[in-house]
Amino acid sequence: MEKGLCYGALGVAALMLVVFLLDLVAGFPFGGSPFMLLDILGIISAGIIGYLAFNASQDLK
Repeated sequence: MEKGLCYGALGVAALMLVVFLLDLVAGFPFGGSPFMLLDILGIISAGIIGYLAFNASQDLK
């Protein structure tokens, strides 16, 4: 159960990272330029969530 939650959090972090990077580069989902700060903060938070999920999954081994 715990491993599944860790992998689920990794999946959500990866999805967030892709969506915010796509918006930053192409301006597709949210409109791009006016939300550049939001995109950067979203990328940083996705990285933090991904790191925490990966670290937690390593602790469960």
